[in-house]
Amino acid sequence: MTKFLLSLHVLAAIVAIGPVTVAASMFPPAARRAAVPDGGGGALATATTTVTVLHRICRVYARLGIAVPVLGLATALAMGVLGDAWLVASIALTAAAAGILIAFVLPGQDELLGQIAADGPVDRAATAQLAMYTGLFNLLWATVTVLMIVRPGSTTGA
Repeated sequence: MTKFLLSLHVLAAIVAIGPVTVAASMFPPAARRAAVPDGGGGALATATTTVTVLHRICRVYARLGIAVPVLGLATALAMGVLGDAWLVASIALTAAAAGILIAFVLPGQDELLGQIAADGPVDRAATAQLAMYTGLFNLLWATVTVLMIVRPGSTTGA
């Protein structure tokens, strides 16, 4: 059962968190492009569509991403490692990453989408700030991934 839960946990992380990290990283530069007049070539419409799709990917896969910690906790329980320091650190970092996504990344994307929809100028400082929060979100997930692979104190020798 442990191998099955671990497999589901890893697959959920790849399928749910991977798209969010990539789409969120692509969003700020795409938002800057969507705010530049295109001179009638259709590039603006394409850029606006791209930003909308990237935001939708972030929202949908963020919801699916709840499966990652749920399956992770079930796996940890089955493995008997719930109290291990590396797992506690991973849980804290996962909660921090989720908090950044919910409190800063998704609302920042909403704000920029509103600016683009209003045909107003996109606040360049807001795109830079969104990129910073997105980078922090990604860094937290990368750290969790490393902790999951290295597992300090593991007997596997990995």
